[in-house]
Order: sequence, then C-alpha cells, then structure tokens
Amino acid sequence: MSYYYSVMNELQITRVDYLDPQQGKDLVTLLNAYALDPLGGDTPLSDEVKQALPAKLAEVDGANSFIAYVNDQPVGLLNAFMGFSTFNAAPLINIHDVYVAPQARGKGVVDALFAAIEAVANELNCCKITLEVLEANGVAQSAYKRLGYKGYDLGELGGEALFWQKKLS
Repeated sequence: MSYYYSVMNELQITRVDYLDPQQGKDLVTLLNAYALDPLGGDTPLSDEVKQALPAKLAEVDGANSFIAYVNDQPVGLLNAFMGFSTFNAAPLINIHDVYVAPQARGKGVVDALFAAIEAVANELNCCKITLEVLEANGVAQSAYKRLGYKGYDLGELGGEALFWQKKLS
C-alpha cells in the first residue's frame, strides 16, 4: 500500500512489505543510517541484524513500517508496533523508530510518515499512539509537539512517565 502526499510532488510513503527484497534492503539501509547517527547510538547494525531483520519483522504480528521515498530514493523510515492499553481496553500503536536522512529533513517527510501511521491507528480503532524521544533530541521533540504529541503526565502525585529498559542477554 502506498500513500501519496502533496508536501513535495516527488514524496511517496510506502507501507513496507518485509518480504519484498528491495523494500527490505531500503529498511535496513535507513535503520543502519539511524544507528550510525549520534542520536541513534553511533554504532552500525551487526551483519546478523542486517541480514535477519526484514524476515524477522515479517513474523511480528502488528509490525508496521513505512518508508519515505523522494524520486524513488529512500529518505525516511518509521517502525511501529501494536500494543494494548489496559486502561482503555483498546489497542494502541507505539512508534519505535523514526529516521529522516539529513538531505530530506525539514521537507515534510516526518509529517507524511506520521500521517501514514495515524491512518493505520484510526483504521484499527487504536486509542492512542505512543513514542519515545531522547531528552537531547530537541528537533524531534519540536516536530512531535507540532504534530500533537506530548509527555505523559500524571500530575503532581505521579509526575511524568519515564521510559526505562533492562537489556537481556
């Protein structure tokens, strides 16, 4: 499924078919570029991850990925996964990765990628879309705020939600 946007005549957002070799290659290329970015960890994906990722994503129920193409060149990626809100007894979508290549930044790519995942969330009757953003990534925070996202705050007693992790071997 492709979505077309008039932000730039040459911008196309494509829902990734993980089993399509070219789309799988484009997904890995963009995710590796994100991993190499200082805000992505500054470390390339391992060869094993590069090889396995598209097929592994194809096995994940609720995985949703979109690639932004400009003039048929991949310039943006959004990976998201289905979850469930117990407080709303409804599905949700969590945006896990967002990356836009430097040459395409500021040209509406993020807006188009988010419009695509929001369309999926609406089709699936999701109650919300969640995402994580690094404290130091002010550019992303500004974009997300402009698109209507904000911190999850439970008031004075609970404060703002924190996203933590524990890596397993």
